[in-house]
Amino acid sequence: MGAPKGNKYALGLTTSGRPPKYDDPEKLSQEINSYVNYCIENEEKITITGIALYLGFCSRQSFYDYENKDEFMYIIKRAKLLVENSYELSGQTMDIFALKNMGWKDTQDLNVAGISLHFDKDDEQA
Repeated sequence: MGAPKGNKYALGLTTSGRPPKYDDPEKLSQEINSYVNYCIENEEKITITGIALYLGFCSRQSFYDYENKDEFMYIIKRAKLLVENSYELSGQTMDIFALKNMGWKDTQDLNVAGISLHFDKDDEQA
């Protein structure tokens, strides 16, 4: 349903929706670095949800959406890599679970007498 006839609230607007939280890539990068430093100082794990909350987003998706903007793509990819590194260094069971949710695989490759074999951990349970 459209706006009522005579509605003048949107007249003159050139965009629709809420303005972006960050329009300066350098500012976003500084804020992410500030979060990482906070985590290091307080011995906390660097997480996607932590970054999203620290930046003032109300969802992880809002953070991920910035990766679709050319000027922010590298910054978001690097932040995600920092999160993976945080989990990778710890290596606890929950961290391995989180890494699997980020696309990592728990696999084993064997080469026996010229024959290559590939095993997924999930295949062993079947």
